[in-house]
Amino acid sequence: MKTSIEAAGHVEQVPFGHLDIQYNRDVLRPRSWTVAQSNWAAELLQDIPPGPVLELCAGVGHIGMLVVASEAHELVLVDVNPVACELAGRNAVNAGLTDRVEIRCGRVDEVLTADERFGLIIADPPWVPSADTSSHPQDPLIAIDGGVDGLDVALTCVDVAADHLDDGGSMLLQLRNTDQAVALMDKLRGVSQQDLHAVEVRTYDDGVIVQLLRAVTTRP
Repeated sequence: MKTSIEAAGHVEQVPFGHLDIQYNRDVLRPRSWTVAQSNWAAELLQDIPPGPVLELCAGVGHIGMLVVASEAHELVLVDVNPVACELAGRNAVNAGLTDRVEIRCGRVDEVLTADERFGLIIADPPWVPSADTSSHPQDPLIAIDGGVDGLDVALTCVDVAADHLDDGGSMLLQLRNTDQAVALMDKLRGVSQQDLHAVEVRTYDDGVIVQLLRAVTTRP
């Protein structure tokens, strides 16, 4: 029986930092600019609480793997696409990280246990508004469709961070542009994630990355 990767067709490889990453037509091709997200995350690892790193909407796992490849941290990858999960497994093998990478295939809000905590959460959710997805015919819909305003999955990722980010920990969330970043911050004001605060937004040619910080609290 063919695996889902083989059924999807030809597997290609692209450099991502110092890693060689496999992907195919059923997943989002790794974007070279997102190395910046990995580099920023690696910097944050020096000052966050100890423990594993969590990557949501991980795709083939390239962003998170580049973070932990040179650091003594474990990595939990989450993606809803079975093909992405299989390719992430291949990429973990190729990077020599199988002993430190765990892959969970499912919805980002369904695969974690209530007591799991992470000092760093990375998220690369689909952020293209549904009406604009036809402008990206080369990309699988599951990887880019972010709902009416492009923020549906991003907000779910923030909900996950609200439940699983350790005190003093950070989330690095990728979005489309500064307008989305402002809209997301507006949505967060006065809701249950009140102890998550956007502390920095970095802008790149092809997207933005928002850092959310959890203040040290007395939450259970």
